[in-house]
Amino acid sequence: MANVGNQLPTQAVSKPASGKHGNVLPLWGNEKTMNLNPMILTNVLSSPYFKVQLYELKTYHEVVDEIYFKVNHAEPWEKGSRKTAGQTGMCGGVRGVGTGGIVSTAYCLLYKLFTLKLTRKQLMGLITHSDSPYIRALGFMYIRYTQPPADLVDWYDGFLDDEEMPIVQQELDVKAGGGCVMTVGEMLRSFLTKLEWFSTLFPRIPCPCRNLLT
Repeated sequence: MANVGNQLPTQAVSKPASGKHGNVLPLWGNEKTMNLNPMILTNVLSSPYFKVQLYELKTYHEVVDEIYFKVNHAEPWEKGSRKTAGQTGMCGGVRGVGTGGIVSTAYCLLYKLFTLKLTRKQLMGLITHSDSPYIRALGFMYIRYTQPPADLVDWYDGFLDDEEMPIVQQELDVKAGGGCVMTVGEMLRSFLTKLEWFSTLFPRIPCPCRNLLT
């Protein structure tokens, strides 16, 4: 299944006029879908939570507050809502073919962040946020879905192995319903080395960029 993931053309990069380290972020891949799995995106866009509650949130800070109060895992689907027939996935979860389910609050908010067209400063605010590891998790997922593969190491470096850095060592349970606890550093290493994230796939990393991650 890995070879039929969200494969994207390597040239599909929207370059900001202000340069790599300016406040305007580049965008890699599809500028409308955020490179999300089509089934997940369809369920996000049709979700009453996204269409009604999140529609009322207009600012970055309002969305961050919503993440703080509402997100308690980082899976695409809520526990037990997806009909699947497949094989064992990460952390004992089920990965297979299905017709969708109840898309998670986390992924609705992840796409809401995308609609706000985050700046570099705002994205840095997410991944260094001190109030909740789930705010940081969504920031790092935003990077994995939208930033050029060649930039991933620059974004994640410093959050992977520093044992004296509390933000790296803080644990979060990424599985819907609980049962898959990892540190932020462990989560990021998974983002860099695996396409699979529970019942979905991250965008494929082209081979030349993949060599930079090893």
